[in-house]
Amino acid sequence: MGKIQETLQNPDIVVKSKVDVSVELFYRNYKNTPIGEKYLCVVVKNKEDDNFIITSYFTDTVKKGELLWQKR
Repeated sequence: MGKIQETLQNPDIVVKSKVDVSVELFYRNYKNTPIGEKYLCVVVKNKEDDNFIITSYFTDTVKKGELLWQKR
């Protein structure tokens, strides 16, 4: 399974975007990436019955927004 698919299926945190309420950011922490320990963020747009990935990127921090889900 690839990292993007793993992040979408088993995220650590899901946040609703503050800029666009139809966008959700899925985060999963990875200890070993090409640039060290980072979160992978997969940005998903929810448009009617059609969800699609806008982009994905590695980051140090989780963006602020409404917390929709967090792994315990």
